[in-house]
Amino acid sequence: MSPPPSSLVVLPLLLPLLLAAVSHATANAAGAGAPPPVPTPWPEQFHAVVFTNLTESGGRLQLIDLYYDWPRGRNLNLIRDQLSSDPLYDVEWTNGTSYFFDSGSCRTMRFPVGILPPDWLAAGAVYLGREHVDGFDCHLWTKVDFVWYYEEVATGRPVRWNFFNACDEL
Repeated sequence: MSPPPSSLVVLPLLLPLLLAAVSHATANAAGAGAPPPVPTPWPEQFHAVVFTNLTESGGRLQLIDLYYDWPRGRNLNLIRDQLSSDPLYDVEWTNGTSYFFDSGSCRTMRFPVGILPPDWLAAGAVYLGREHVDGFDCHLWTKVDFVWYYEEVATGRPVRWNFFNACDEL
């Protein structure tokens, strides 16, 4: 009996690879047509610790305790600069009023919007895709060309938000 032609020996080896490639291409094509994910609304009340690094823009390092309270219409940012022992308090209200004070001063500012509602990304946000940030697999959205918001894919937790053209003089 003569050995089979070499093409018959190679075909059983290539068939699984071909099926895997077709399956992968089909999965990618299906994913490309899928609707973008929906951002997870924030809890109505929470505390978060935020680290800001504004050194590239001539700013400073800050550690911020953020206390968000949507039902009572308020938000408190307790801001500690890296080398300052006197924290800055930023109390924000839903009516757009913010109070900034420390041990030596107090000032009031009015903004066109108040604190963000828990579902602030639900309308008008543009999904930009997935990105790895600080070791987290994240969904990325932008809104009003002002903020990029990163949310962990696995948990829906906020990981980072970058503000553009924002006031960093506070």
